[in-house]
Amino acid sequence: PIATGEVLHSAQPLVTHPSRSLFHEVCYRCLKRKAGKGDDSRGDCYFCSDACREHAEGFHGIQKKVDWSLLDDHCSSRGLKYPYMVRRLACMVISGDVGADCLDILQPAQLHQGTLIEMEEEFELLKSTFRKAGFQEELTTFLTKQWYINILARIRVNAFRIELVASSYEDLLSSAVASVTCDASVGNAVYMLPSFYNHDCDPNTHIVWLENADAKLKTLRDIDEGEELRICYIDTSMDVNARQKILTEGFGFQCRCQRCLSGD
Repeated sequence: PIATGEVLHSAQPLVTHPSRSLFHEVCYRCLKRKAGKGDDSRGDCYFCSDACREHAEGFHGIQKKVDWSLLDDHCSSRGLKYPYMVRRLACMVISGDVGADCLDILQPAQLHQGTLIEMEEEFELLKSTFRKAGFQEELTTFLTKQWYINILARIRVNAFRIELVASSYEDLLSSAVASVTCDASVGNAVYMLPSFYNHDCDPNTHIVWLENADAKLKTLRDIDEGEELRICYIDTSMDVNARQKILTEGFGFQCRCQRCLSGD
């Protein structure tokens, strides 16, 4: 049995990316908000600490060598955010921080033909950008169209929108697992263990973020021994029809939790 309000575990992200609107206001690595004018913001992005700067040194160094203007314009004009995460992951692979197969264990999203065509265009932009920057072919052999599509398909269904909350108990309980208000987001992140939790429209746990992108899984109510821990993938305040539509189209399954079966 687990009591209400307990923190079950924490998880550090595999890959993150700050919101474009807050790129210079949150840490490039951990997504912690800038505290004030005295913080270190040297260079093209902000780091909240020397530890984050050192941790990101490899892949950030790769990214700084490249002119990303074409990819940035493409994503900005279409309101895309996940290609930025694939770009960062590609830089992490080139720098040796992670393996090219680091997300393979995660469930991919179902992709429609129109989406695949868009992904192919994004891949060509990414590949050509690295090529123009003069990277040796052996460093980018992993960067194939299939790799790009596989990674983006997994990021699309497993990325969490990071919304930092205050640390009081009341704020934790009232914080939604996912919010429809994109402006509240400081960025996005992909995790390993949190990605394996199943969905429920009346969840018994939820994931919260306090100062940075380190996720904490916290219980919403008393949980019986043997009961499955479940989170909600979407905004819990939506009606049943809206929830069903988003879960079917966005996550590829029809929810049959008790709340949906009751029509609530």
